[in-house]
Amino acid sequence: MRNWLRAALLGALGAAELVVSAVVHVGYAFYLFGAAVAGDVSASLVEGLTRGGNAGVAKNAAEGEDEAVLDGSVPPIVLVHGIFGFGKGRLGGLSYFAGAEKKDDRVLVPDLGSLTSVYDRARELFYYLKGGVVDYGEEHSRAYGHARFGRAYARGHYPLWDADHPVHFVGHSAGAQVIRLLQQMLHDRAFDGHGDTSEGWVLSVTSLSGALNGSTRAYLDGMRPEDGGVSLRPACLLQVCRVGSILYHWLDLPCLRRYYDFGLDHFGMSRRLVGAAGLVDLLLSRPGGAAGDPFATGDWILPDLTIHGAARINARVRTFPGTFYFSYASRRTTKVRGATVPSGVLGIHPLLFIRVMQIGRWRYPAGVEPPYPGYRDEDWEDNDGALNTFSMTHPRIPDEHPSLLVDNDSDCHPLRPGIWYYKIVEADHMTFVINRQRGGVQFDLVYDSIFQTCRKHVFRTAPPPTLPNQS
Repeated sequence: MRNWLRAALLGALGAAELVVSAVVHVGYAFYLFGAAVAGDVSASLVEGLTRGGNAGVAKNAAEGEDEAVLDGSVPPIVLVHGIFGFGKGRLGGLSYFAGAEKKDDRVLVPDLGSLTSVYDRARELFYYLKGGVVDYGEEHSRAYGHARFGRAYARGHYPLWDADHPVHFVGHSAGAQVIRLLQQMLHDRAFDGHGDTSEGWVLSVTSLSGALNGSTRAYLDGMRPEDGGVSLRPACLLQVCRVGSILYHWLDLPCLRRYYDFGLDHFGMSRRLVGAAGLVDLLLSRPGGAAGDPFATGDWILPDLTIHGAARINARVRTFPGTFYFSYASRRTTKVRGATVPSGVLGIHPLLFIRVMQIGRWRYPAGVEPPYPGYRDEDWEDNDGALNTFSMTHPRIPDEHPSLLVDNDSDCHPLRPGIWYYKIVEADHMTFVINRQRGGVQFDLVYDSIFQTCRKHVFRTAPPPTLPNQS
């Protein structure tokens, strides 16, 4: 009887936590979406009154993006967003990187699928820069049941891109793994029609709170460690995400899609293609439906964010000897009498506070084979509310990559390629995105460090050219 009561109590607490988490996350999403729409409407009204003409309410991603000055003389810096992120021109002009892109006049902020897999996003990023129709690859597309081709870029945002005109990449959260896999694809010459690609197209990689080795939060939110982090538990926060994104893509309303897009068009989930029966198949995860189902096949971002998924990616992705690598690992925890607890209350984003505590206390299920030899729960306790600090420093699973902890910048100059230089910064996972005011001094310190390193300390055979604002 006592065991039954205990199980019932734990079940009730789990259900309550799920409801609260769902309400908080969905509420925050609606807040951002509503703020973007309200901002566009007010801007359109003001423009209409001042010009006396008709102004559209929203612009799409292509129309909303100003061209950066990219003549090849100075390598551009490409900022790659993480899960649920967005590029320039989405959400009414809201900046995912909170305006950090304005710190340099040669910055690109691509809009990639916010829920698509690391593999698919790497393919999208290549064609965003180089131009052409996104080709996910014949073998991959057949294996995961989606269209081979996606969005078309009539003109790439940096068509000069090659070994003589490389780029700097900066990735937040899951964006870091996207960059690393893209560089491996460039080395492998994995893009049809582009046989001259190489890892040398990438001058530097900077991981900002990057998911380099996955996260235990993926299991907390619903991924099942029992099957290698591929499937979802029946009742979890990620099921809410799954259902919401399916409905969003099935409705396929242009007035909503121009503001935000999960990036799953190549799975053909629109009501215009599959009808009501297709929606039922997707919601019930029925095999053989009219539409492709990324959540059933595992071809979406969350499996890649598990420790298992990151290990699978890392097993094929190298740290190249000619590329410079940097990492900023965030942490919002501290030790109190041996326990890992949040390092403060007011400084942690409300969306993340509960997760900071939960990640610090999470334990890998007993009796389940660990994700890698030597796994220890205590290594994964420190976190920033979304990712574990242990995961963010440098690639270390399944094999350790060369790395160096940086306490003082002057201690590591001149920089050497092929080594992950990493810092531990006191910040949560959203300190460097969305809200610049909330990021405070830490925001400017980190982004100034990133941009100055790219412009002043990372080059191959000659010092970097003098920029117009440095002359």
